[in-house]
Amino acid sequence: MTPLLTGVRVVDITSIVLGPFAGQVLADLGADVIKVEPLEGELARAVYPVSPDGMGAMFANNNRNKKTLALNLKSEAGKEVLRKLVASANVLLHNMRVDAITRLGFGFEAVKAINPRIIYCSAIGFGQDGPYRDRPAYDDVIQAASGLAMLPAHVGGTPAYVPSVVADKVASLYAVYGVLAAVAAQARGLIEAVDVEVPMFESLVGFLLNEHLAAATFSAEPKGAGYHRLFSPDRKPYRTKDGWVAALPYTGDQWRRLLAEIGRDDVAAEPWFQNAGERSRRVSELYAVLGAAVAERSTADWLETFARLDVPFSKVNDLDDLLADPHLNAVGFFEPGALAEAGIARTLRQPVVFRGAPSAPDQPAARVGADTDAVLAGLGYSKDDIAALAASGAVGRAGEGDDE
Repeated sequence: MTPLLTGVRVVDITSIVLGPFAGQVLADLGADVIKVEPLEGELARAVYPVSPDGMGAMFANNNRNKKTLALNLKSEAGKEVLRKLVASANVLLHNMRVDAITRLGFGFEAVKAINPRIIYCSAIGFGQDGPYRDRPAYDDVIQAASGLAMLPAHVGGTPAYVPSVVADKVASLYAVYGVLAAVAAQARGLIEAVDVEVPMFESLVGFLLNEHLAAATFSAEPKGAGYHRLFSPDRKPYRTKDGWVAALPYTGDQWRRLLAEIGRDDVAAEPWFQNAGERSRRVSELYAVLGAAVAERSTADWLETFARLDVPFSKVNDLDDLLADPHLNAVGFFEPGALAEAGIARTLRQPVVFRGAPSAPDQPAARVGADTDAVLAGLGYSKDDIAALAASGAVGRAGEGDDE
């Protein structure tokens, strides 16, 4: 944890990955993130694989460094607790449909009435100004809607989902920068309350079309999208004699060194090769030449060759290869630190490094309701008040109503 957001309180009413990932990044940066869950805990706690004590890996990897408060938001007493919590907060982060959270009594205007300086962040499926505003949305649906699932068809395959919840995570990162921008603007006196809308659909479309808008950038016609280099059938991992490697010569000098290495100076001598624009247009020909050469040597040989030629390269890793990767282990990417006490053998630290900033030990994702008493006490509830709320079913406490 790098406590740069100390003093910023975030109420995190999110579940699964969209939202929880954003809340974890803010918590890793030192924000006081209070995760509000139903009494039984949110669904990700039960998603396989699950630890022996009942903690789902997905939950553990998206909810460290947070406090957890179990609330029954169907009860008036539970809603009153949330209202008091919102009054104490700087940020409210949710991933419910807008109409649903509004019916619950915690839409932007209602929350603004409670806290006139609230930064209200909605991580939702679709922007509220368009006709898709009320559609339910999960990652697979957004991959399809955004065009991501169709990209394999441009290189001879069939539509397919990326085997990662990429839409959730991309939108979560947009939510993080939206919240941070609002925190900075508020600190400079530029805004009071603000409604930060982060739709998954628009987030992933913007992420993909950054390069794929291509020729459509210069035309009013609804056509011309697609970055041709990425659609080359020869842009792929290259098979060696005994495995796979990736290489991406990009500049003219990188291509010249590589072509000389494989005895194809004739290609480098072509008139079209001398022009960067023509090299870009005919890049598939260059990829085909490289692929044919790679097949003639071993993976180890090529890794040494690419390093010697200063051409960007990598072996093609599988997921388990990453766990033993020498670079990732050298930078401590998986080291559990204080989380080891909670049975965590490996974690994923934030990739951003703040050199010269303070640090603090990470805290593991907590059991359902583990911090209910402490959070309520901080809001002014007495021990008797807390006991009464628990007895009424308005709040949950660790060990009550959970499977962990």
